[in-house]
Order: sequence, then structure tokens, then C-alpha cells
Amino acid sequence: MATLKTRMAPTRPYEIVYIFDSALEDATIAEKLEKFHALLELAEPAEIEHWGRRQLAYKIGRHEAGYYVIANAKASPATLPEFERALKLDDSVVRYMVSLIERVLGAPKLSDEELAARAAAADDDDDEDDE
Repeated sequence: MATLKTRMAPTRPYEIVYIFDSALEDATIAEKLEKFHALLELAEPAEIEHWGRRQLAYKIGRHEAGYYVIANAKASPATLPEFERALKLDDSVVRYMVSLIERVLGAPKLSDEELAARAAAADDDDDEDDE
């Protein structure tokens, strides 16, 4: 009898923005992040950037300030509903946003031919300036 191979669901890159209650201690926030990221079943650790305590643009409920955290992680889309449910139920999470990273922002991708043509044009412009 052949064993069934369990296939990993394809992962997609997400950016997750958390705003925690500013009264929380840093250790508590780290524990909560670890708990939330365990729900995502990450294959590799998330890149986490702590922005710290900041004034909110507008008052959210009783909160005028929050602790901001940005995380980039690769997760399976199937894990998102339970992850978002846990975030909604946690009173210390003031706001959150999960967004799919479709592509990296920046200059458009150019083919090798286009890059060579631009380099040649730049060299021609430099030669004209020397005259």
C-alpha cells in the first residue's frame, strides 16, 4: 500500500500590520505575536519590525495611542480565517490589517535588451557632453 504524500499548501507573501494597546509591555506583545504567528503555521519565521508606541491619527474607542508592529510572512491562505478570528477576539489588538504582497514596489522589470539599450543611450549622451 503506497503512502499518501501530504502536500504543503502553497504559501503567499503577506504584510500584517498590528496596532496593539499602548499599555501592553514589550514582552507581552512579543508573546502575542508568537501566538498569532503560530496560527499561520509559518514555514519560516516572519520578518518583524517594531515601530513602537505612536499617537493614533484618530481616536479608536478609548485608545489615543497604539504600539505598531509590521510583519512580513509567507503563509497558506487556508490559515488566514482562524488567524483573523483570533485577532478579532483579542481585546489588546486595537486594529490589524492583512494584505497580500502582489509584487515588490519599485522600478518595472526590464529585459536584458532594454537594459543594454538604455546603457548605450546613456553612454551616447555622456559622449555628446564631452564634446
